[in-house]
Amino acid sequence: MLDRMQTEPRPEGAPVDFWEERYAGTTRIWSGSPNSTLVDVVSSLEPGRALDLGCGEGADAIWLAQQGWKATGVDISATAVARARAAASDLGLDESRARFVAADLSTWQSEDAYDLVTASFLQSPVALSRPEILRSVADRIAQGGHLLVISHAAAPPWSRHHHEGGHGGGGFPTPAEELAGLDFDDTEWATVIAEVRSREAVGPDGHEAALDDSVVLLRRMR
Repeated sequence: MLDRMQTEPRPEGAPVDFWEERYAGTTRIWSGSPNSTLVDVVSSLEPGRALDLGCGEGADAIWLAQQGWKATGVDISATAVARARAAASDLGLDESRARFVAADLSTWQSEDAYDLVTASFLQSPVALSRPEILRSVADRIAQGGHLLVISHAAAPPWSRHHHEGGHGGGGFPTPAEELAGLDFDDTEWATVIAEVRSREAVGPDGHEAALDDSVVLLRRMR
């Protein structure tokens, strides 16, 4: 989320108001392409039921559905969810393959079991109970299923957060910090990936940079 937050003052107020205003204030925020790291990691997994946390305009969940997953995306912004539904419909994906829900993840609950839960850049300049959300949703992951968490390991050089130590989403966690924050039982969860990966990106002024992402993939053993 921070890639496009360059100069705004740090906001206050309800997260739902901030994100709804942000999405409603423009025709589109994100590129419409799935996260490249998610694509790389998930391509080797057997499709099943997937849940994408903070799905935004739906690119990751739509890609999952196109790969054979039954995908659900959840985002706090009703505008973002409406765009995700429209994008899925345009590609011929009905709700049995790509379903989107407008809800606050800090209170949203699901009775479904999932084979994959993804959280790509679930970071925010406003209050976000991120570790609690991830731990709660992890309880819905079936045996043999996976939790994939991709986070900004550092702010982009064009972001005003580049010289700051953190934000409402919990700073810029290293893989070790991510694992410590989740605090999973190591007899129940196996760490498959815990590393920092670099990717090339272009800033709003055309400036190119290599950005570092923290990537953690966990497998539920029982």
